[in-house]
Amino acid sequence: MPGLAIGLYFILNAGRLAQPLSYHDFADTRVLLGIPRAGDVLTNIALVVVGALGVWSLTRPNRDIPVFINERERGLFLWFFVGVLLAGFGSGWYHLAPDNESLVWDRVPMSISFMSIVAVMIAERVKLSLGAALLFPLIAIGVGTVFWWIWTEQTGNGDLRPYLFVQFYPVVTIVLMLLLLPAPYTHSKYYWGLFVFYAAAKVVEMLDHRIFDLTQGVVSGHNLKHLLAAAGTAWVLRMLLLRQPRPAPAQEAP
Repeated sequence: MPGLAIGLYFILNAGRLAQPLSYHDFADTRVLLGIPRAGDVLTNIALVVVGALGVWSLTRPNRDIPVFINERERGLFLWFFVGVLLAGFGSGWYHLAPDNESLVWDRVPMSISFMSIVAVMIAERVKLSLGAALLFPLIAIGVGTVFWWIWTEQTGNGDLRPYLFVQFYPVVTIVLMLLLLPAPYTHSKYYWGLFVFYAAAKVVEMLDHRIFDLTQGVVSGHNLKHLLAAAGTAWVLRMLLLRQPRPAPAQEAP
């Protein structure tokens, strides 16, 4: 609740936040095999690969692994990996010619993945039927904030606030659920690894130019962001392949 209150206060009281044009000024502008900004474009292959592996693992004919208490959970995770797969393509497209319009196709699939994980956590830690019921409304909200942002940019009143809110509040919500609610599966600590990779990706993204300078043009912070995001997704897939349902608590005799 405190996170929700802070987020809503920010949405209602902060002024409009347009997307700074400097956001599109990435450090790695190298051309490789005719591909502009090749470092940022090609590192998205990692996202495509791990997203595709996740989709394949959840849809292959022999579906005994991963194990789910209820098969509806499989669909929730499937949307997460589909979002990552599409983000790899969308981010690659964006980095060919970075601008606000192409950024939409990066942010839409990322919003799908973000909101799918929220639905997963609600299904696992609160109630399965609630998480399943909220999946598509949450995705619609996340994607809607992206289109709200680009529409306001095109009308000259760019407003990132709703998009930033759906980036911020799910993280707070998931952390609280991890801390306060029991885990129905083993290996649930892997979720914390996802947050570590996410946080590291945000840090190197902010240090894009500095990392490029420190490595003398070998790798940029944004290159590393894509690789860390892929590693975080792979961490989730590994969790799914390893985990097992926890035994139900023993009932006390009357």
